Amino acid sequence: MPLKQRITEDMKTAMRAGDKRRLGVIRLIMAAIKQREVDERIDGLSDDQVLVVLDKMVKQRRESVAQYEKAGRDDLAEQETFEIQVLQDYLPEALSDSEIDALIEQALADTGANSMKDMGKVMGALKPKLQGRADMGAVSARIKARLGA
Repeated sequence: MPLKQRITEDMKTAMRAGDKRRLGVIRLIMAAIKQREVDERIDGLSDDQVLVVLDKMVKQRRESVAQYEKAGRDDLAEQETFEIQVLQDYLPEALSDSEIDALIEQALADTGANSMKDMGKVMGALKPKLQGRADMGAVSARIKARLGA
């Protein structure tokens, strides 16, 4: 079943179950997907495009959690954490550190990267493989360390 259709079905299930908190998060997901479709004049996003939207939403929420915790707003941080958990239900299983390192090594070999000037090539090669399965900020930091930045 396509990812967008699965999200729609989960929205219906949450409505029937009266799970307002989960329903609210799923509605946010559907709104973000619809917004991207309207912005790019696309009639239905592919699963990969939906993963990009979900990944962006998770990243935004992680940043919000850090800000809320810093400000002492544990109630808001807890809500954002709940939203992250719901979003991650739709993302593929996260890769382990060793799997990420192996993909980085492969990308470095494939692109012939040996300095920071090649960072864009390496990230371009990795992004499709890691989208939704790893924190791209952390991956970027690992590549920089590997390239000797």
